[in-house]
Amino acid sequence: MQVQEKHCAICRNDCTLHHARSGNGPICYNCCADLDKQEMIKSGNSKKVELYLNTNEKKVTNWPGTLSFNIRGLRKGKHNIARTRYDIWFNGPDNFIWHGVNYGEFTQIVHCKRTAQKAENNA
Repeated sequence: MQVQEKHCAICRNDCTLHHARSGNGPICYNCCADLDKQEMIKSGNSKKVELYLNTNEKKVTNWPGTLSFNIRGLRKGKHNIARTRYDIWFNGPDNFIWHGVNYGEFTQIVHCKRTAQKAENNA
């Protein structure tokens, strides 16, 4: 990854940039969080947004850590190939509960989907 100081292609501010997934050019970490949040709300899954599980801090984040969700439920189980499986639940960006699955001990990538259940405001 190439980090540089220039103008963000979206907000036009001087900030630390990284390569964008779109054709806009380099974007800042804050705009990355906004784009990831919009994509999650639009699609209802994390297929185009790389989310990472941090079991120590009980959080799910995007790559730079600028979009973060507190885990409200965590279950560790067994998997026939990956040996372990983590199921997690968190309040997503759209006020719904999201469910995520992480397979194995050698990756932090978590695959998430929106559930039909609305999140409570105090959870």
